Amino acid sequence: MSRRWIRIRKLRLPALVLAMLAVWAAAAAASTVQIAGVDTSSYPEVRVTVVAPAGSREPSLRQNGAAVSDVQAVDLGSDKSIVLAVDRSQSMRGASLTNAIAAAATFVSVKRPGDRIEVVVFGKHAQVVSGFTTSAGATYAALGSIRADPQAGTALWDAVRLASGQLAGQTHRGHVVVLLTDGQDVSSSATFGGAVAAAQKAKAAVYTIGIAGPDFTPAPLRTLAARTGGSFHEASSTARLLPIYAAVSSALSRTWQLSYATTARPGDRLDLSAWVPNAARATDAVTVPGSPPKTASPQLLPKSAWQASWMPLALAGVVGLLFLLAASLALAGPRGAWVKQRLEPHLGQVRRATRTRGRKQHAFVHNIVSATERTLANVKQFRALQRLLERADVPLRAGELVYICIFSGLGLGVLFFFATGSAVVGLLVTAFGGWLPILFIRFKANRRVKAFDNQLPDLLITISASLKAGHSFRQAIQAVVEEGAQPSAGEFSRVLSETQLGRPMELALADMASRVGSKNLNFVITAVTIQRQVGGSLAGLFDMVAETVRQRQQFTRKVRGLTAMGRISAYVLMALPFFIAITVTALNPTYMAPLYNTSVGHMLIAIALGMMAFGSLILRRMVAFAH
Repeated sequence: MSRRWIRIRKLRLPALVLAMLAVWAAAAAASTVQIAGVDTSSYPEVRVTVVAPAGSREPSLRQNGAAVSDVQAVDLGSDKSIVLAVDRSQSMRGASLTNAIAAAATFVSVKRPGDRIEVVVFGKHAQVVSGFTTSAGATYAALGSIRADPQAGTALWDAVRLASGQLAGQTHRGHVVVLLTDGQDVSSSATFGGAVAAAQKAKAAVYTIGIAGPDFTPAPLRTLAARTGGSFHEASSTARLLPIYAAVSSALSRTWQLSYATTARPGDRLDLSAWVPNAARATDAVTVPGSPPKTASPQLLPKSAWQASWMPLALAGVVGLLFLLAASLALAGPRGAWVKQRLEPHLGQVRRATRTRGRKQHAFVHNIVSATERTLANVKQFRALQRLLERADVPLRAGELVYICIFSGLGLGVLFFFATGSAVVGLLVTAFGGWLPILFIRFKANRRVKAFDNQLPDLLITISASLKAGHSFRQAIQAVVEEGAQPSAGEFSRVLSETQLGRPMELALADMASRVGSKNLNFVITAVTIQRQVGGSLAGLFDMVAETVRQRQQFTRKVRGLTAMGRISAYVLMALPFFIAITVTALNPTYMAPLYNTSVGHMLIAIALGMMAFGSLILRRMVAFAH
């Protein structure tokens, strides 16, 4: 063993003495909480370094007065990798270097068993003396081998970059650099900004220790520690390094690194506060890097008005009024029967002025709707929309329904955007709001078809009875019109009106079947058409078809009863994610904010919706029944 190492061991205080110093330092700060640094270089992630009282639990954070959720906490006292960076430049030769190595060795003697330590030295160049190890003996040997650099120079920032690069590959979540120097950087290839960026990228807290001297400049070391979440210490000489290393060891045992994703925009100010029970609260402020988003100028209202609490409610009211106005204009068409309106020009009837007055008042809206219908007349989906309106018996044109869907989507989307502040929620609600009128029309159409199917067996029996009594087929249909209920009476009344104008009965019935959309009615019309072409007993045919339709309906109801549990399970599984999302958002909006306001959250929402759509198709196939 060399004389130098023997001298170091003699100068090094026993581990018990340093432990007592650490306990004293911890006791002095037992009731205080400190925010050592705030790192926003990885925006939107914010990393806050908090020094808590000894033995306390994980600190809590508040941002601008609101509690921060989903915080990733790392206890540097129990899970860390440490780089001891020692200045061995020519100004440190002799007793200064010996005292510095002895103080660093004493720091090693009280490390936790799981801590991994690496030694880096720097003079004209920075280099690694020993790799990361949990063995204190190996670290002692590495420190004992340090000699003063024969070449002039101090590569301070190269040492920081080298240490940060070494820490970047470590599995420990806590990364610490303890840097000792007595001068300023004169020979680094790296810049100060590059050193800070490397430490921030490695998520390393740099604790800087400066030894006062003629060439010592504390400002860069103080800035480096503040921007990485460490702390700066200054010693008047190397003989006073032991208490400083004790203070660093004590601080590390009580330091937490708290990371979270912020929803603040670039340029916003973050007022952060950290606290633990039975301790004073610490506060700090930082500005999110980047330029704030530019606002349009000039503004219609002053900035204070847009930031007022009543502004979202006022905008929602304006949007609601515009939506109601658009809906009233779209529904301002005539309420007469659709067939009668089409026949009036051919029958030579002239509309009364009172019936056209309302149309003239809204000529602009009428012209827009008419132009839309002419433009989309040959589009298959537009024709299907018109057929859906006829099937639901809603007195609207397809062009009017299109504009109702547009205003519905935009109105609800803008309303939810100002209510939640999330563009993703606004877009989703816009899409849903656009489909909402169509879903309502489809619901009415399905309910009308179901009512027609329920009336069909009795309707066929009525026609059969009329034929058996000696009436003609036209008279039998007239009996259905006079004695039947809606919607069957209205549909057959339309068939009679068309036949009175000269349309063949087969075509009128086929058009009714296509318009109503009932599979059972299609079956009946096909049977009647074939019978009228080949002959036979029409009354007997209706009796047989009525019995067949009744059996089909009974079988369908039985199948629906057997699949009821599967269908309700599908409904619950599809509604459960939306229910949970709405409930959690209402209870804790901050917790759900990253999902709505970050790109990762938007990606998760898209993936979830895609998986739910795929799952709904599978569940639909599982409970589907082919008629």
